[in-house]
Amino acid sequence: MGAIRSPVVVTDAPADLALTPINGDATTLQQWLTTFHLVVVVLDPYTHESAWLLPTVARTLRVYADADCRVALVVAGSPDETRQFLGPYAQEFLTFADPDRLVVKGLDLMNLPALVHIRQDLSIAGSAEGWQPAEWRQVTESLSESMRWSKPLIPGPRDPAPFEGSAARS
Repeated sequence: MGAIRSPVVVTDAPADLALTPINGDATTLQQWLTTFHLVVVVLDPYTHESAWLLPTVARTLRVYADADCRVALVVAGSPDETRQFLGPYAQEFLTFADPDRLVVKGLDLMNLPALVHIRQDLSIAGSAEGWQPAEWRQVTESLSESMRWSKPLIPGPRDPAPFEGSAARS
């Protein structure tokens, strides 16, 4: 089952964690957080589970497109593999390639897909691993409250059934 990290046991993301956009140079997590919170969905391009969730992820992130947070996709693959896996989503959303799974390790993720909300102070406000709709809903409800923003419908009528996900550190 996925894991929700409650505010009581908040951990910090590493400030020097490098995030590499598929069309740019690596920048530290600290630099990405200078203005907005960061909300990432981390996907494994080598599994059916992550592919099944792409429409759900896109629908969820679109809700926050104009909120005071930055939304992004992180794919555990090379830039070319990331583009191939995501198709048009790679152009719609800020997208990072993580071929060595350094972001996965830096965020201490055990299962993918994962949803992670990182505050500007580097604390992890919420995290859900695998596709457990109730846990993703808990993270997004907290994010919506923090941003004073509308909430996405999770699960949606066409979303897949819950699943544990795949090992993040393969």
